[in-house]
Amino acid sequence: MKRISNEEALHLIREVDLNTLGKMAYERKMELHPENITTFVVDRNINYTNVCWVDCKFCAFYRHANDENEAYVLSYEEIGAKIEELLAIGGTQILFQGGVHPKLKIEWYEDLVAWISTNYPTVTIHGFSSIEIDYIAKISKISYKEVLVRLQKKGLFSIPGAGAEILSDRVRDIIAPKKLSSQAWLDVHKAAHQIGMKSTATMMFGTVESDEEIVAHWEKIRTLQDETEGFRAFIMWSFQSAFTKLKEEHPEIKKQSANRYLRLLAVSRLYLDNFKNIQSSWVTQGSYIGQLALLFGANDLGSTMMEENVVKAAGAANSMNQAEMITLIKDIGSLPAKRDTAYTILERFA
Repeated sequence: MKRISNEEALHLIREVDLNTLGKMAYERKMELHPENITTFVVDRNINYTNVCWVDCKFCAFYRHANDENEAYVLSYEEIGAKIEELLAIGGTQILFQGGVHPKLKIEWYEDLVAWISTNYPTVTIHGFSSIEIDYIAKISKISYKEVLVRLQKKGLFSIPGAGAEILSDRVRDIIAPKKLSSQAWLDVHKAAHQIGMKSTATMMFGTVESDEEIVAHWEKIRTLQDETEGFRAFIMWSFQSAFTKLKEEHPEIKKQSANRYLRLLAVSRLYLDNFKNIQSSWVTQGSYIGQLALLFGANDLGSTMMEENVVKAAGAANSMNQAEMITLIKDIGSLPAKRDTAYTILERFA
């Protein structure tokens, strides 16, 4: 298959009708996944703290450390209770991330990861976004690699792609001026891949980015994937604007349509030729557009997301359980399967 250029990707986004894009992306998906299996993972998103100094304008979840009424850091007992609820429904993974707490150093994170992996050895820890790793490194005066090696030794399995937003420093300077640069995000993931730790790549669209910046984002992660083969999946979602400072400052920002989401998803499947797995974002799009995404290039329905706080704080509150996921997958003629973090199939549902 000939690799798509940036110019061709822009043409697809702007000029090709949605049905044709869907057909092209679905055909490409079936080349990679001829068995027609759609996977999902049963997990819980645990936000260990909402304290954050980064002040991203697109986020409605964070609180400052001096906000005594609403700021929190979860205790081990509270985290344990959440994990036990996940295990009770057959869950296998925790997506573990939080705000960027200004006072927590590497030793605090080592102790926490060690406690979880010791007490709940069957649970996979998929945790700590690039901005968290970046800040832990800075406040602890160590390298990205040392942070990741030390956490890996305590039980961290992989890192999520959160914090990518759009890998354009022009966009980042507007929506999250205190956040790490595009290159630093890439450097964190490269450091993880170099020690054998896999990660995911993400993109949040629908703020102030251009089509060219979207394609440039894809180019950066495709290039790193060529080098390391360390990304397990790509996940894309639209900006949820309710209660955010960014929407106040930029009232011209419009809610992204389902057409736009499916269009970009389809082109990402065609452009990201070295990513086997692309995840549907039903959490932001709702279950039926999430289902439709499976016909536009996605092969994974993502997580049952037993708990979700960040997107919910910005006004999107969608939920789905395992039975609902299985029904949606079967409805489009695909075969549902529960997977783990490494995309190993654990259970098929005929």
